[in-house]
Amino acid sequence: MGNLDIVIIVVIGANIIMSLKGFSDFSFFERYKFNIGGIRRGEQVRMLSSGFLHADMMHLFFNMFTLYIFAPVVLGFLGNFKFLAVYFGSLLVGNLFSLFFHKDEYHYSAVGASGAVSGVIYAGILFRPDMSLYLMFIPIPIPAYIFGIGYLLYSIFGMKNKLGNIGHDAHFGGAVGGYVITLILAPWLFQENLLMIGLLALPIIILFVMQRLGKL
Repeated sequence: MGNLDIVIIVVIGANIIMSLKGFSDFSFFERYKFNIGGIRRGEQVRMLSSGFLHADMMHLFFNMFTLYIFAPVVLGFLGNFKFLAVYFGSLLVGNLFSLFFHKDEYHYSAVGASGAVSGVIYAGILFRPDMSLYLMFIPIPIPAYIFGIGYLLYSIFGMKNKLGNIGHDAHFGGAVGGYVITLILAPWLFQENLLMIGLLALPIIILFVMQRLGKL
């Protein structure tokens, strides 16, 4: 593998090591998971550490496999340092969304790299909106930008209806983080993909309007 791939290996390796530690050490898991009460007590490390813990092996595998698919696209356009800025920035923005929407739920907890991975997915779509994705149970390729818009609309639906045991707000926040950070780091996208930037912004605008109207 080339030098760029080293970054992917290190990030995935850190997720695997911390997640395996969390699987076998309950106190470690409890100390570093995302928890509203803990964060509001000043345990800010949870905002970062929770992104390297996972609920189970399937959760870990799905996030790391998705990262492995999309990370090379972002690395190819941004390089190592800026890729890490997208990854960690998306992780933190995702957790900030969770903190905002659950700020009074002191027992609310979550784990997973989904916010960071969502940001990398959205960054990849900004760079390569022409990509086609293949999803389970869907026999035809889906344009990347359609997937991105649908993903965020589904996240809004999940947030509004508290659908499943999934941190939809962290997913949405991570995607927003990846979107904004990528545009800051690669402003030339405004010249090449302005229409796509506008289309991908639609779910973000919808969420903002719904929140202002008290619909979430």
